[in-house]
Amino acid sequence: MSHQDLSFEIEFCRAILRRQPNDVPLLEMLAGLLTRSGSIQEGLELDRRIVQLEPDNPIGHYNLACSLSLQNCPEDAILSLREALERGYEDFDWMMEDPDLEEVRRQPEFGALIAEFKTAS
Repeated sequence: MSHQDLSFEIEFCRAILRRQPNDVPLLEMLAGLLTRSGSIQEGLELDRRIVQLEPDNPIGHYNLACSLSLQNCPEDAILSLREALERGYEDFDWMMEDPDLEEVRRQPEFGALIAEFKTAS
């Protein structure tokens, strides 16, 4: 998707959010679009909001971990990843490939965390 297409979609989502500010699926979509467009900090802020609105949402915690990793906050990203796993996130194959988690995978805690939850599942 081109930058122009992303801009249109971002503005479209923002317009809907003005009327439905707590629409979590829309917040998730906008956070993803913002991240893809390079507005990582703004995407991170939305991911934090999603986790506040739905604290038991494993995808919300996973996406927050990704945003934190992209912001070079690997320790906080590991904590969010743990929250995602504790709430049922189980796509271990994607965690090993997700480019957003590249910084996190370099942390020794990452391997231990994966081993802990793979064994438990």
